[in-house]
Amino acid sequence: MKNKREEDNMGIEESGSVSKRQRVDEQSSASGIENPLVPYNDVDDEEEDFERRKAINAGGGVEARNTEVLEAEDGEDEEEEEEEDLYGQGNSLERRKSQYEPREDCPYLDTVNRQVLDFDFEKFCSVSLSNLNVYACLVCGKYYQGRGKKSHAYTHSLEAGHHVYINLRTEKVYCLPDGYEIIDPSLDDIRHVLNPRFTRDQVGQLDKNRQWSRALDGSDYLPGMVGLNNIKETDFVNVTIQSLMRVTPLRNFFLIPENYQHCKSPLVQRFGELTRKIWHARNFKGQVSPHEFLQAVMKVSKKRFRIGQQSDPVEFMAWLLNTLHANLRTPKKNNSIIYECFQGELEVVKESPHKAITEKKENGDGQNSDQRITDRDIFTETSRMPFLMLGLDLPPPPLFKDVMEKNIIPQVPLFNILKKFDGETVTEVVRPRVARMKYRVTRLPQYLIVHMQRFKKNNFFIEKNPTLVNFPVKNLELKDFIPLPMPKENERLRSKYDLIANIVHDGKPNEGFYRVFVQRKSEELWYEMQDLHVSETLPQMVALSEAYLQIYEQQQQ
Repeated sequence: MKNKREEDNMGIEESGSVSKRQRVDEQSSASGIENPLVPYNDVDDEEEDFERRKAINAGGGVEARNTEVLEAEDGEDEEEEEEEDLYGQGNSLERRKSQYEPREDCPYLDTVNRQVLDFDFEKFCSVSLSNLNVYACLVCGKYYQGRGKKSHAYTHSLEAGHHVYINLRTEKVYCLPDGYEIIDPSLDDIRHVLNPRFTRDQVGQLDKNRQWSRALDGSDYLPGMVGLNNIKETDFVNVTIQSLMRVTPLRNFFLIPENYQHCKSPLVQRFGELTRKIWHARNFKGQVSPHEFLQAVMKVSKKRFRIGQQSDPVEFMAWLLNTLHANLRTPKKNNSIIYECFQGELEVVKESPHKAITEKKENGDGQNSDQRITDRDIFTETSRMPFLMLGLDLPPPPLFKDVMEKNIIPQVPLFNILKKFDGETVTEVVRPRVARMKYRVTRLPQYLIVHMQRFKKNNFFIEKNPTLVNFPVKNLELKDFIPLPMPKENERLRSKYDLIANIVHDGKPNEGFYRVFVQRKSEELWYEMQDLHVSETLPQMVALSEAYLQIYEQQQQ
């Protein structure tokens, strides 16, 4: 009898504990507040959680379910597990599915503050610094991770009273802590700023568009002519990006993400995102911050180019074009949009003394003898090599001052320094071996990049050549100054070029800064751009500067 009475009491206690636990779960689920002592590490999406449970139920098996629980990165909610034990998995799934149905009548949409939204920076949670499953609070603009009841976004919604969040990857908008998706067309402008998108018809009309856009602060800006934020001594990146944005085929290629969706390179993806943001006509502000692109550059270049350290835009341009080509080319053919725009071909004639004579001179064996290098001792090698840009040598500046005790600023026509590529002018080369080089252009690219070699480094410091180069802004005719190959039967020679971008260096070699002059094709107006500063200028002012790198576009008429 005693044992039977004890068993009855134990049964009553167990049933009482179950009913008590049931009441606690119902209260906690109604209030939506978890145990405050539990760490906020649940970053799983409710939809992903629902799909995972559904897959487990379909597989049916305790072993699969145990494996899933062990492999879950962030754990599942204990309250929901107990709920399943009490009510059954099927009822729980049905109730959760109905609980998170999308709604169109969210009462918190008027709290969205577009003034504070900035999607130019890296998509990392401001608390956990993780880039997985990140949401942006549309009230304060901060990034938080997850949407589950132990996540940082859920906590922020309770603490700050901010209820509207957008998933930075899927672009879906949710209301927290309720957890339902918000379906409202008034949020489409935020999605367009987060991920600008263009149709092929819009891309084709970009160079014909003369309409200004207006930012949220009331300022006007031109799509494609927006300023780029200088993070810290990153003006060399800004002028390079602004110059490449004038190359129409390159710009059109990166405005359509489907063109490079096969490429997983972060540099290609970030360059495409930056291109779309620069040319987007519905931005919330009139400037763009290339922060994500710079992070990709630092990672891919292994910190050769980095924030806080000034670099050469010529070196950066060469590295960027070659890296983009290496990532975009297909295995079948060694071609990409980079080569289609910028690649030309040179014929190089290299004249060098035979190796035996060179070794004798280096060892000093021929110092006392009266030996002369004859034509038979010269080794001539002819080869063809592709190029993406041409380097032009400037004449050395004068060493002495004039009568007025001022240094004369020398000037040289562009046609004089282009004679380096006429096939007859000899260029002396010391490294890797002493040689005489002759260059001749055998194929002209659609877009010609030339750079003036202004900086020379010696054993003590870097010298800058202040020589001004006189160049035409329109109708640069190359065939009058360098010999060009004859075109094919059905083609005609296209040797006229128009300037579209001109990068300028101002100041001392180690302390100066870069700015760029670019042309807007729709109105054929010139703009001077230096980081965030964008102003219209006269074409005559473009030629009165110390040009460092130029991009010319081939005339197609």
